[in-house]
Amino acid sequence: MLNEPDAALSSETSYHGSEPTPDTDNKQVETFMEPAYKILIADDHPLFREAITSVISSGFEGSEIIETDDLDSALDVTRENDDLDLILLDLNMPGMHGLNGLITLRNEAPTIPVVIVSAEEDKQVVLQAITYGAVGFITKSSPRDQMTEAIEQILNGNVYLPSDIIRTGKESSSRRSRGDENPISPELLNSLTRRQLLVLERMSKGESNKQIAYNLNIAETTVKAHVSAILRKLGVHNRVQAILSASDVDFSQYLKR
Repeated sequence: MLNEPDAALSSETSYHGSEPTPDTDNKQVETFMEPAYKILIADDHPLFREAITSVISSGFEGSEIIETDDLDSALDVTRENDDLDLILLDLNMPGMHGLNGLITLRNEAPTIPVVIVSAEEDKQVVLQAITYGAVGFITKSSPRDQMTEAIEQILNGNVYLPSDIIRTGKESSSRRSRGDENPISPELLNSLTRRQLLVLERMSKGESNKQIAYNLNIAETTVKAHVSAILRKLGVHNRVQAILSASDVDFSQYLKR
């Protein structure tokens, strides 16, 4: 088993990325490339930070990565770096107090996308994180290629949800017994066209508009039009609400017609 780094970790912030070296040749300075993305990893486990740094470095070459290990230092970084493209946030690091830390961070930096990266696999926690402003939820048990795909979707402006959790309805028995779900009625589902049902089915699997367009062999603009129509017919305000409402739908019954 690997040993954790010996460097002190308390409220430590570290930066990764190439910086230009002093040189008298102005041409070298002029050709210095800006980082592809600027990403903050806020997690108190150094081995996980190392793992996710490796995922980003290999999947998004040239990105600048900043690391912190508690909420206070993450807030400091957001104040000093308003050009962050993404924040990867652990739910259980010092200062977080669960989803309260997410709310605090969203209030401090409302324009920076925040993704929860957590060992938590309770469906209701995933849903609450999205409700409180996260644009995605990545489980720490996700394979490397799935993490890369999730980060890519989010950087492209999409919401990412762990489809395995959303589909299976993995949640605590106490929450399940409360009946917090708001499923789509058969009447509303029957109001959708066959194509709209196919689009909604793929949305519920966590596919982006681009993936849906490819899989259904239609234009991405057509997918967007279908998504808008689906939201209107289902009476929901956004894509996430539609996905969550459709998570337990047996689409095969409605696609028979």
